[in-house]
Amino acid sequence: AGAETLKRAVQLDEASRFQESLVCYQEGIDLLLQATKATTDEAKKHRYQQKISEYLTRAEEIKEHIKKQDSKYHKQIRIEENATGFGYEKLFHEYLTENVSEVWVEDPYIRQVHQASRYLLYNFLRFCEMLVKGPCKVKTIHLLTSYDEGSGRSQQMSALEEIKQSLRNCGVTLNINFSSSIHDREIRFNNGWMIKIGRGLDYFKKPKGLFSIGYCDFDLRPCRETTVDVILTKHTKK
Repeated sequence: AGAETLKRAVQLDEASRFQESLVCYQEGIDLLLQATKATTDEAKKHRYQQKISEYLTRAEEIKEHIKKQDSKYHKQIRIEENATGFGYEKLFHEYLTENVSEVWVEDPYIRQVHQASRYLLYNFLRFCEMLVKGPCKVKTIHLLTSYDEGSGRSQQMSALEEIKQSLRNCGVTLNINFSSSIHDREIRFNNGWMIKIGRGLDYFKKPKGLFSIGYCDFDLRPCRETTVDVILTKHTKK
């Protein structure tokens, strides 16, 4: 039982699921301690003690890692009016580690291509492009948004379907759900990080023209004032 538990601990450790692996390490070590006390075979006792020492060392390393992550539990970034240098890659790169494979996006306004001079669906498309580029290995994106009202709904559905098909060609599944009561804006990664942006993905100002600096490169696009809250969660919402 101890061997199986510790085998699972190593698997979770290698998958960067540190909270779960720590629990398995602790349970496995306890089982090995019981086995050590119960055996009269000195060779087995010595072997168990060596393994206990190895796993205790790794468990302590994981504890320190979790503490360091917990110290970053909440960080707030303020984006000033007209500030530049806050493209999606710059804002999210620290949290898009290689083990990120699933992303949840909740934003009520991933709707019209143009609404009050904001390019909302294009912003979501650029966010997806960032995920496809890596270094993370995203396989699934979950989008929760609201239906466009009136004549814009068909345009919204057509654009989202096109994004969905394009992502499928890149090996990424886009799951789309709609809610009439959604209000909050947040993005979650399955490594535990949650990013809440006051304006959602729509914090950029309208470009001055189709051929103006910042139209293509969001790092050069002036922003509208907003706040970004970065939170490390214990459990990622499913």
